[in-house]
Amino acid sequence: MPDLSNQRRLAAALLKCGEGRVFLDPASQEDLADAVTRADVRGAIKAGVIRRRATIGTSRARARRRAQEVAKGRHQGPGSRKGTPESRLTRKSRWMRRIRAQRDLLRELRTGKKIPPKVYREFYRRAKGGMFRSRAHLLQNLRLAGHLPEAA
Repeated sequence: MPDLSNQRRLAAALLKCGEGRVFLDPASQEDLADAVTRADVRGAIKAGVIRRRATIGTSRARARRRAQEVAKGRHQGPGSRKGTPESRLTRKSRWMRRIRAQRDLLRELRTGKKIPPKVYREFYRRAKGGMFRSRAHLLQNLRLAGHLPEAA
């Protein structure tokens, strides 16, 4: 078995890759031993005796699939969470989401004549004070205060 390190080195330079990626055909090793110049190696490349191997990378298929699932809302359970709830969604963002929903509900009830403006203003101020956890909690309090029927 002839020493083909020189041919491998020349081929790597010509193929613009590392020596590890140079494939020398085992069937034509005797012919390659005679290829001593760059022109000889170039001819061997053209003949397909010397080839460049494909790069080996890490497949992103699994990562893409997981990213798709996360976009749907999967893999978000307590075991996957890192950091405090506030680091995932700021306190201000949570407040804005909650208060806007509550104010929209109050506005809807007022324009639909389900509650009078005086009650709207009272509950608007309570919402601003952070009294209600959610829209459902706000509705529950409106019902308890007798401002809404049971199924509103």
